[in-house]
Amino acid sequence: MVNPEYVGVGGIIIDDIVFPNGSTHLEVLGGGVVHAAAGMHLWGQRAGIVACAGHDLPLSARQRLERDFDVQGIIWLDLPQARAWQLFEWDGRRNEVFRVDILRPFIYDPSPDQVPPAYHTAKAIHLLRDAVSLPAWRQLYPNATLLWEPLQQYMIPPNADEFRASLTHIDIVSPNWLEAQAIYNITEPEKLVRAMLDDGAAIAALRMGEAGSMVGQRGSDSVITLPAVPVPHIADQTGAGNTYCGGFLVGWVETHDLLTAACYGGVAASFSLEVIGVADPPANKHQLRDERYAWLRAQVEA
Repeated sequence: MVNPEYVGVGGIIIDDIVFPNGSTHLEVLGGGVVHAAAGMHLWGQRAGIVACAGHDLPLSARQRLERDFDVQGIIWLDLPQARAWQLFEWDGRRNEVFRVDILRPFIYDPSPDQVPPAYHTAKAIHLLRDAVSLPAWRQLYPNATLLWEPLQQYMIPPNADEFRASLTHIDIVSPNWLEAQAIYNITEPEKLVRAMLDDGAAIAALRMGEAGSMVGQRGSDSVITLPAVPVPHIADQTGAGNTYCGGFLVGWVETHDLLTAACYGGVAASFSLEVIGVADPPANKHQLRDERYAWLRAQVEA
């Protein structure tokens, strides 16, 4: 078995989705680490997953995990699987209501000392974590590229100083627009990107939903703005940002070109939008992937 070069660290969640029209989709595989790994998978990587899973994880979810990802890093707990209602409103708002009493292990575990040896040689890590554990992850992976996607619940004004001080521990930071505003009390996207770079981030990728993304690199005078890739039908917005991060990480590590990385991320996110749950592109995914990549790059270079 080949050890994975890319590893995602985060949580596995089972989503029970309710749309505004009353339609439901139950037992949908989700969780930020799975969405991010799907973004890596689109660009040819079988990522390792470091996460906890409960004893009642649905069989369909387990089969999907085993199909597309390396699951040596999953720790099985004698606890009910983390599960949540995802309640969507007509205006796009999403209310998440967790359905289990014990949630913390699924959000904050596993710790670096629980990572299997097969993952120790990975060259790139996606971390869906708060700032507290970043030094320990950097110690485990001193030479790997670390992309930090901060936990949504962490991105609040009281954590602003800690967030800013933690940017020197990682290589890439990628919050969404609202999260970054909460930390910096700034609304303009370019100012937010530059603020993260000024605070020590080597690369900042600001995810802006339907407005696309904006990325910058320390030492460069310019930032790159990319539109969102249009898709025929948006089925589910859940996890698109995580999927972007997974694609971005592969693009950066494989090419070290910022525009390429951002295009990889944007294309990956587009496939996530088209399905309920984790991105699962159709059989002709390589053709569609390359067509979307060419379109997105042309928008920036025009």
